[in-house]
Amino acid sequence: MTTSSFEKRVKRRITGRDHGFFAVCSPGLKKVCLNEMLALGFPEDSLKAIQGGIEFKDKPNTCMAFNLNLRSPSRILMRISQFKADSFDKLEKKMNAIDWILYLPQNCSLKFSVTTKKSRLYHSDAIAQRCEKIILNQLSSGGAFISPGKNKSNQTIYIRAEQNNFTISQDTTGALLFKRGVKKKVSQAPLRENLAFAMLFWANFSKKDILIDPMCGSGTFSLEAAMMKTNLPPGFFRSFAFENWPGFSQKTYAYLKKQTREKILVFSKKEIFASDIDDMALTALEQNISNHDFTRIIDAAKKDFFSINPSEISPGKKGVVMLNPPYGKRLGGNSDPRSFYREIGKKLTTDFKGWRAGIILPSREYKSYLGLKLELKPIFHGGLDIFAGIGIIS
Repeated sequence: MTTSSFEKRVKRRITGRDHGFFAVCSPGLKKVCLNEMLALGFPEDSLKAIQGGIEFKDKPNTCMAFNLNLRSPSRILMRISQFKADSFDKLEKKMNAIDWILYLPQNCSLKFSVTTKKSRLYHSDAIAQRCEKIILNQLSSGGAFISPGKNKSNQTIYIRAEQNNFTISQDTTGALLFKRGVKKKVSQAPLRENLAFAMLFWANFSKKDILIDPMCGSGTFSLEAAMMKTNLPPGFFRSFAFENWPGFSQKTYAYLKKQTREKILVFSKKEIFASDIDDMALTALEQNISNHDFTRIIDAAKKDFFSINPSEISPGKKGVVMLNPPYGKRLGGNSDPRSFYREIGKKLTTDFKGWRAGIILPSREYKSYLGLKLELKPIFHGGLDIFAGIGIIS
């Protein structure tokens, strides 16, 4: 097989053809993701919200753009095949019918994520082992694309079996999308970036807004807000799994990034105010913002939330305040969480009246401790079902 004929096959079967894709969303973030896709100009009638995320159909270039620009989903999968199999013989036959050399580099490190529900084939390890053998046999048979990277690329195949119906998907993303490649240093129990974005979105945060992040930790709210205000794509500083695919065009992707780079804004004054009482958290934040020149827009200082006067920071102008207060082990064994959250509520009511607010709550009852009129948004973080309280301080 010559290189040119292989490239033609890839173009005809992969890059030049529409495929089904699935944007995986954490609980509570599906509508946020849908709004993001619409804002990027994707037609509404081509999007379908289903359990766990958003389905759409388009060419791989659109998937590249979504990975680069979407802030809320966890990852994006490309559908490869759907079929019915109630025995390992049928499964192996269907898997072997897929032309894997068009999808995967020969020198990849292959991983599998298998889930089964009410299927005759229910042993996930056995399914993964048989599928891996078939794929590796095809890739080693010769003629397969070899990734130009020095290290083996990690490629993950997702297999879902429900009532003997199999869906085979390929991960396009790699490391979860909340990993922006910006926050190199983290504090204890950091908030995920996609959750920070969702809370800013729910609070209608815009480029015109001032943000106060008074319990900033390593700065997730501040960094996410800075990227939003400057039009910096969330995937600009990281790599993706699709960059090692046989059909990946470095030229096309470079042009895509160039288009986004031309839209990046530069701010001449501080509009995001991050603070904390923890020295280690502030050190992490200062390192994070200095790595990517966010010092132009983010002010980092050691302050106690209860000493902050927002009218001094933003005279005559209301903005957005985001809080991720410590709870559980982070609060300390001798502290009363109810009293702590009551004090937060009093501070917000006294000094932040008219500001839009978002606050992480470990359970519904904490809303009553705050004494604020907040809409509760269920979210999932760190293995816990928690809530984001969103509202205008009155």
